[in-house]
Amino acid sequence: MRFIVLASFFTTLFLVLSFNLYNLQINKGAFYFGQAEARTEAIKELELRRGQIFLTDRSGGDIPAALNKDYPVVYAVPKNITNVREAAHALTGIVGIQEEKLSKMLDNPSSLFRLIVDKASPEVVSAVTSASIPGIYTNSKQYRFYPFERLLSQALGFVGVNEKSPDPAGLYGIEKLQNTTLADGEDVRLTIDRNLQAESEQMLTDLIKKFNAVGGSVIIQESKTGKILTLASKPDFDPNVYSDSPVKNFLNPAVQQVYEPGSVFKPLTMAAGIDSGALTPSTTYVDKGKVTLNGMTILNWDKKAHGKITMTQVIEDSVNTGAIFAEQKTGNNTFSAYVKQFGFGELTGVDLPDEVSGSIQNLFRKEARAVDFATISFGQGVSVTPVQLISAFSAIANGGVLMKPFVTADTKPVVIRRVIREDTARQVTGMMESAVEKAKIAAIPNYNIAGKTGTAFIPARGGYSEDLIQSYVGFFPASDPVVTVLIKLDKPNAPLAGMTVVPAFHDLASYIINYYNIPPDKPIAQKP
Repeated sequence: MRFIVLASFFTTLFLVLSFNLYNLQINKGAFYFGQAEARTEAIKELELRRGQIFLTDRSGGDIPAALNKDYPVVYAVPKNITNVREAAHALTGIVGIQEEKLSKMLDNPSSLFRLIVDKASPEVVSAVTSASIPGIYTNSKQYRFYPFERLLSQALGFVGVNEKSPDPAGLYGIEKLQNTTLADGEDVRLTIDRNLQAESEQMLTDLIKKFNAVGGSVIIQESKTGKILTLASKPDFDPNVYSDSPVKNFLNPAVQQVYEPGSVFKPLTMAAGIDSGALTPSTTYVDKGKVTLNGMTILNWDKKAHGKITMTQVIEDSVNTGAIFAEQKTGNNTFSAYVKQFGFGELTGVDLPDEVSGSIQNLFRKEARAVDFATISFGQGVSVTPVQLISAFSAIANGGVLMKPFVTADTKPVVIRRVIREDTARQVTGMMESAVEKAKIAAIPNYNIAGKTGTAFIPARGGYSEDLIQSYVGFFPASDPVVTVLIKLDKPNAPLAGMTVVPAFHDLASYIINYYNIPPDKPIAQKP
């Protein structure tokens, strides 16, 4: 009898379990499969898994500048919503979206995922959870996050959507250039030093504010390798909220905007003349204060006639007519060839997106006149990018060898070509040192500094406006250069670069020397 009771019990239990299993697998299988399918689709939509972008410091550490951060979201699985109108009515007061619009968003029975609110507040998340609306869920989603906000914004770019990219993708800067790598979850490491970048951006912000300028750029580059350590430009933007800024702020002026450099170009003119054998730093000429070519009269910036002076004095006093003399002695064809050899009129190949090349076409036009070559000798009538200009000066600092600029840390230095002889580079460096010693503003005790100012009027229709671009390029220690620094200021309310970018160069150079603990290359003066 006991055996019959036990057998009946287990038989009944087996039948119940079999029925439940049949019910789960057959009758409700589609429901649970739908739930699992919806969950898989939601996970796929909510996960970003984008690689990070790292900056560095003098110790070679990794400092994340673009990473992924979880934010709460409210989303729907329309396939699981039994009554769209009721769901929309219950949800509208919580998320602040009109009921009619919500109904359209939710009315898609085949959809497994629809984002309702991204970066939802804790209050919204709590209210949605408490409401328990069928088919409406909360979770977290990874968004791109830039912890330093505006720092290096144009070079980094951002992740977003537009009419060409309905799905999140890198739209500017490194995010765009390295989009495939980052989208695959691989990290990108940059050569940018976070501390130098922050110092440069703060200095630039102070300059713009003090002189009521509209913008500017600062680049710091390793003289011998082409490695870029700082790439600062303003106005900038916060990539976390990029929609708050105008599109023009997304462009990187260091590689995407051109300008006439002005007198900072004169050492390059001298390099062409010296390297070609047409002149030496001690070559003299008599400056009468003006030169007339093709019916146009060119004056010196100070309106003075300097009399008999050397080429070194031309650089010291930034004499326009002296640069014209040097170009004429060199010869138009030879001068043009050297300008091209320095990298102007072509892309540098820097690993940043949408680089522009600038223009030296005035040198190569069939109808080019003597006045065209004359004005380019002192940096007018030619357009350059900041990265082109600093690379040209790094070539002088590097003994005459032009290097390819780069910002990606795993890039190996690439020699583009030798532009001038090592002896020429040494002589031009000496001329630039002499200019610093005479002006004193950029000079730093116990260090040989090579530098040159530039002040250029901004071209306007039919001529030039009264607005200025002021710049300074220098490298140090001049006997064995470590870094080259370019500072550019757009439309400052000050007449001379010696009031604006030159003192800024002095301060930034002093910071770099202390930061890298660069030893002096001058004998330290002994106190009596």
